[in-house]
Amino acid sequence: MIINVPPLKCQGIKTKLVTWIKDHASLSGDGQWIEPFMGSGVVGFNVRPSQAVFADINPHIINFYNAIKEGKITAAIARKFLEEEGALLQAKGQDHYYEVRERFNKSGNPLEMLFLNRSCFNGVMRFNKKGEFNVPFGHKPERFAKAYVTKIANQINYVTQATSQYDWQFICADFKEVIAKAGRGDFIYCDPPYLGRHTDYFNSWSEASEQDLYEMLNSTRARFILSTWHSNRYRANNAIEKYASHFTILTREHYYHIGASEKNRNPMLEAIVLNYNPLTLVATETEKQLALFEKAENGYVVYSSPKD
Repeated sequence: MIINVPPLKCQGIKTKLVTWIKDHASLSGDGQWIEPFMGSGVVGFNVRPSQAVFADINPHIINFYNAIKEGKITAAIARKFLEEEGALLQAKGQDHYYEVRERFNKSGNPLEMLFLNRSCFNGVMRFNKKGEFNVPFGHKPERFAKAYVTKIANQINYVTQATSQYDWQFICADFKEVIAKAGRGDFIYCDPPYLGRHTDYFNSWSEASEQDLYEMLNSTRARFILSTWHSNRYRANNAIEKYASHFTILTREHYYHIGASEKNRNPMLEAIVLNYNPLTLVATETEKQLALFEKAENGYVVYSSPKD
């Protein structure tokens, strides 16, 4: 499967896990795909549902994608902007980066956010307590080479075509508001911030937030997948324990960094939580056990069955 990468980069982007998540999603023909934590939108963008609500508490993400949907940002417009700003970045270096960052924090121009997102340190999207973008320069003044700009323009063109073909909405809203509107036949995909990881002004996450999400997912009439982490070599995600007695949990090992040597490959056991059993389509009990074995052989482990 060819994965279409979104034009905006976000921490924890699920590009390498899209196929796995998509294979386990269950969306009826007339239901809505709902993402309360849009972030990059990479999963929904590759599922390509006919109806979707992409929501995020960060207004800059939503403004960017609404600008594409409304034709205010096109591949050609973005190409021209990045070529011009990229030339200035190459000539002036980090001084120009910080000039654009200062402009963006006053204007909120979505094209400037795209520039910052693609030239900042490690492609991080982070905002301080005042809601200002505060990621430092990534020390690559020649970042916007022709091939790189073309790649970004193609990514924008993909979103342009999708939003013209499908009924996709981009809204700035709290996750509780979004999940509360989901009904039977809809499908919720949740990729919330990880508890205990670095968060920012728009990406704060607490134990209370974690509990609110659990209670809403526990009572929703829609089907859902919650994407989170299960464990790594140092610790386990205790927040996932509350889901184990009520829902199906599947896991898959994922290497989030590949170094020159084996010792630098750091595995993370990723998890998805479902409120339905993906094996229920198998006809007989024997076939269910065979299917379970096959999934376990491929790195998927069913910890528990969902509630009725």
